[in-house]
Amino acid sequence: MPTTSTDQIQDQVRDRYAAAARAVSSGRTACCGDAAAGGTDCCSSSEAGSFGPGLYPADELVTLPQTARDASLGCGNPLAVADLHSGETILDLGSGGGGDVLLSARRVGPTGRVYGLDMTDEMLELARRNATEAGVSNVEFRKGRIEDIPLPEASVDVVISNCVINLSTDKPAVFAQMHRVLRPGGRVGVTDVVAEDTLTPAERAERGDWVGCVAGALSRSEYVDGLTAAGFTGVEVSFTHQVAEGMHSAIIRATRT
Repeated sequence: MPTTSTDQIQDQVRDRYAAAARAVSSGRTACCGDAAAGGTDCCSSSEAGSFGPGLYPADELVTLPQTARDASLGCGNPLAVADLHSGETILDLGSGGGGDVLLSARRVGPTGRVYGLDMTDEMLELARRNATEAGVSNVEFRKGRIEDIPLPEASVDVVISNCVINLSTDKPAVFAQMHRVLRPGGRVGVTDVVAEDTLTPAERAERGDWVGCVAGALSRSEYVDGLTAAGFTGVEVSFTHQVAEGMHSAIIRATRT
């Protein structure tokens, strides 16, 4: 079987989420995988309820533009984890259509600020339209990769993310960048797909493809070890619901001391 290179995976991820943004913008449904391309399609699979806007409380969803809701492809609700406060500065890694950014902006209030980072032009355009429609001004969407965050050192209080870190091909770089941009005492509150420790990388790949948020997932121990190696303390990885056999949506918490 031919090996897929890092560049090929990054291109596949970018293409997949660009297509999702175009679908939402044209009034169609976006899914977390691409069955037509031979991958996992959560919209038609038995695990459909494991991804998407249904994982958010209804009273939060109604505050968002429809296209922000439709572009929600995550495996959890990081805002239920991060415990955001008024005046804080938040960074959302892989911000997509901007839903979590807009919800965060309301929580931190006019004295706070929220940055959304995404590598896909189509998603950034969609997110900016959603922010304008929602009338939210304390947000900024930036283009970039989560392995090389375009923000200064010690500039944010909280890093959030929803089912995006598993898509990276260089997770140690992501963890190092998260640590770099957080202020001392800053915290991580993300959701992601995480494998049970018994599953090998090959077994994870059997359960779904990379762009479907499965093949690139870390195990629980790998997640804890990776964040600890980057300098984080108090690392917790808690499974919430199963997305495939031996694979779970998980809440990940950590602190930069």
